[in-house]
Amino acid sequence: MNRKLPLLGACLALTASATVSANAGAATHDKIGPHQYFDGLVNGSIGVGSPAIIKVVCPGPESQTGHPLKGQTVEVTEPKAILSTSGYTGNDATSVGAFFEAPPPAANGPGQVNFTKYGVTKSIPTSLNVPCGGTGQVTFVPFPQSPPTSQAATVAVEYVNVAV
Repeated sequence: MNRKLPLLGACLALTASATVSANAGAATHDKIGPHQYFDGLVNGSIGVGSPAIIKVVCPGPESQTGHPLKGQTVEVTEPKAILSTSGYTGNDATSVGAFFEAPPPAANGPGQVNFTKYGVTKSIPTSLNVPCGGTGQVTFVPFPQSPPTSQAATVAVEYVNVAV
């Protein structure tokens, strides 16, 4: 009987350790708040080194703009390292908006995707009009803005027409 107790204790310790390890890797979806650095992701990429790809469906070869293909995503994450493309929420921000065009000064503009938590993936709206080709950027803006303490994050993107 005395030999079985250490073995039972080791098994219980191993089970508890595996449970803690599994839970440690789970996303917490922390709330966005003041004085935090953040990165934007487009289709899982921060766009550093090579641009993130946004696939676009354009109605014809002469078309200048089209709509993003369904199933593409944006996200706001807490960075593992602070980069020149990272953003900062500043003194007041509790949300971040992703803009596919020049960001408006208000927190609710057309073509915007809003985030209040990190690690939540959202769809790129298929109703947007974006270029059929070329490069650009998606800008992740903290709201409310508190210049000069807040800073937007940027993700370099390449628009690729999948209809040609």
